Amino acid sequence: MTAVLYDVPGPRARARNRILNVVVVLVLLGVIAWVVLKLNDTGQFESRRWAQFQYKSIQEQLLTGLLNTLKAAALAAVFAFIFGAVFAAGRISDHKWLRIPATAVVELFRAIPLLILMFFFYYGSLQFQLGISPMWAVVLGLTLYNGSVLAEVFRAGIAAVPKGQREAAYATGLRKNQVVRLILLPQAVRAMLPAIVSQLVVLLKDTALGFIITYNELLYVAKQMGGRLEFGFPYIPTYMVVAIIYIGLCSLLSVFARYLEGRTRRNRKIAKGTVIPAAPLEDGLDNTRL
Repeated sequence: MTAVLYDVPGPRARARNRILNVVVVLVLLGVIAWVVLKLNDTGQFESRRWAQFQYKSIQEQLLTGLLNTLKAAALAAVFAFIFGAVFAAGRISDHKWLRIPATAVVELFRAIPLLILMFFFYYGSLQFQLGISPMWAVVLGLTLYNGSVLAEVFRAGIAAVPKGQREAAYATGLRKNQVVRLILLPQAVRAMLPAIVSQLVVLLKDTALGFIITYNELLYVAKQMGGRLEFGFPYIPTYMVVAIIYIGLCSLLSVFARYLEGRTRRNRKIAKGTVIPAAPLEDGLDNTRL
């Protein structure tokens, strides 16, 4: 397959690729070193700017912001999955009266920027006194946007299953909901898993937009911490700490996704290697004669 897609590189091409790789690495290291030097020249590594992180109250503020971020992300992820599953089912429906509205809803909320959705719920609630808190404005905005994207992921994953699987299931007399639930969906989940995890990572990072509508999440807490005069306005050190927290959270999601993918592959290998015992022969017949 690789020989069909492209020519195998020869000795000169391999040597040229190694040289290019070394040059790219050196350039990246040079950029990183330049950034670190600039930060050091502006005093971003002074102990005064980092001293606030040793106080318990500061650590509790960061923990509160982190918990609020995780809370909004968890609620939005659950609701987005439900939203995506419902509208994906509507999009693959055979009934036009269900398929057309579901398609319109998905395309509408995919096209609207997430921040506008948050503004709509937050400021609309203030104007009409609906009582929607900043947290629920964030959750609802994330649900509609990411749920629409997940609906497309689910639909595309089901459509990617080979057509023969669907036809064979119908030939056995299964109804469409049984075909989707028992045949197509279990196979589609394996193909959809990377896209689902990527969208969950996007959802987690998009909770940071909540600071614009005063939701007390991690970035909002960091903005307050960076504005303290007694520590020399440590915006950059605070944002560096918050960035490390986000990187850790997203890395944990990626590790969990790889674990699920590996577990799914092991289950498939076990299922393929399962030997079905032959039925016992009656009347003393010999297997070799059959």
